[in-house]
Formats: sequence, C-alpha cells, structure tokens
Amino acid sequence: MVNRAKIIKDLQKKARIIRRDIIQMLYEAGSGHCGGCLSSTDIVTALYFHHLCYKPDNPDWPERDRFILSKGHCVPLLYAVLAEGGYFPKGELKTLRKIGSHLQGHPDMRKTKGVEASTGSLGQGLSIACGIALGGKMDKKSYTVYALLGDGEIQEGQVWEAAMFANHYHLDNIVAIIDRNRLQVDGPTNKIMTIEPLVDKWKAFGWKVITIDGHDMSQILDALEKAKETKDRPTVVIANTIKGKGVSFMENQVNWHGKAPNKEEAEKALSELT
Repeated sequence: MVNRAKIIKDLQKKARIIRRDIIQMLYEAGSGHCGGCLSSTDIVTALYFHHLCYKPDNPDWPERDRFILSKGHCVPLLYAVLAEGGYFPKGELKTLRKIGSHLQGHPDMRKTKGVEASTGSLGQGLSIACGIALGGKMDKKSYTVYALLGDGEIQEGQVWEAAMFANHYHLDNIVAIIDRNRLQVDGPTNKIMTIEPLVDKWKAFGWKVITIDGHDMSQILDALEKAKETKDRPTVVIANTIKGKGVSFMENQVNWHGKAPNKEEAEKALSELT
C-alpha cells in the first residue's frame, strides 16, 4: 500500500535539495533568475520524482513523458532536477553559464540530456508542446506532454493560438501548468498587462481548469492525477505560487526575478533551506 504521507514528505525534502542547488548554482554563476525558479520548484519536483515516466540512461526513449520548460530563463531549476534525477553528475551544476558548459542560461536540447526543447523566447513552449502532443496522438503513443509557463509569459499572443490548437485537436495528452506568482521582470502582472480573468479565459478556450496552491504537495499530486484522467480536452493547472519561495528575503520581491545572490545572500538563503 502506498504511504501518501511519506511520498509527500520525501518530495518536500527533495524540493529543499533542489532549492539549495539552485541558490548554489546562481551564486557560482553570478547571474540568473532566482524568483521564478524557486516559485515553481515544488511543481517540477513533484513531476520528476513522482509523476513523469522517463529513463535517464535512455533520454530519447520514445515512450517517455515530455516536459517543456516554456519559461526558459528558469532553467537552473530544470538542470538541478535533471542532475538529481541522474541525467548527468551533480558536480556539473557549478558550471552553469560558464564558457564551454552544456548548462547554458537557457535550455539547449542539442547540448543537455533530458532537455526536450530549446526555449527562452517567451510564449513558444506551449506551441512546441502541442506539436509533440499531436505527434504522439498520430503515432498512437501513450506519453503526456507537460508545459510550464510563467504568468507574465501568457501575455504573449502565441500562447492563446496554441490554446486554441490544443482544444481543436482534442489533445488530452497535454497539460499546461501556469506558475502564477503574480510578478514579472517589470513588476506585478496585473499592472504590466492584466491576465485576469485567468480561469474564465482558459475555460473559454475549452480547457479543463484546475486551480491549486502550487506549494502544497498534496494539491499538486491531486491535480496531476486529475489531469491525467481528463479525456478529450487539454488541461491547465493554475498554480498559485510565491516568487522566491523558501528564502525569506526573496519572497514576493520583484527585484529577485533576475538577480543572483552574492556570497552573504547565498549563505543566508542556504541556511534557511536546511
């Protein structure tokens, strides 16, 4: 019998490890994006260490589930998860953004095992996910495609073209996840370009909508299961999160969107993540 409480506890522990790796990576690199990495850590941890079907020793396995990091600037999170999952040695994380490293500031599918799409130009990831999902349907594959988007990112029109596409082709093998931390590089999303009413918009595009606390492991696991069970239409999970989650002086602070910690800040952050 599966012990759900233990699963949740293990995932929470894993998420703390991932957050520590993110802080250490960004400190070593001297640049990168803290806020959005930390806000979506719990979601991506739950995906990779409980939900996704994949083989690190065979990254091109045709039956694998796919994860598309549409908000590509948050790739330190993906690198930390891939290393923890066995795609490459964890020691390589310290080479983030270094010349010659395969761990660049945005994901490159040609260089890094486990990266499914080269992203960084915001708004493109859901379209990529739709193409992969439609291909899976045509090839009669059972895999699911997950795309993680930032809430500022969905101000891009291409996102809504992809949303129409997914519903039109009944892509029930695609799950979009919105990291709803309410802050983007220039300020609060509702002041830069409001995206509300967010739930109603996705419903109007024909998607099943699930709203959760993006830091509650139980809610995350339930949402992923419900999405997997949904038939004949795509699913979007709107995950309400906190920018910079886990580090007190980074939480809900827009200036930590794209700034790396200095030595003192890194040490303080790491002490909070023990």
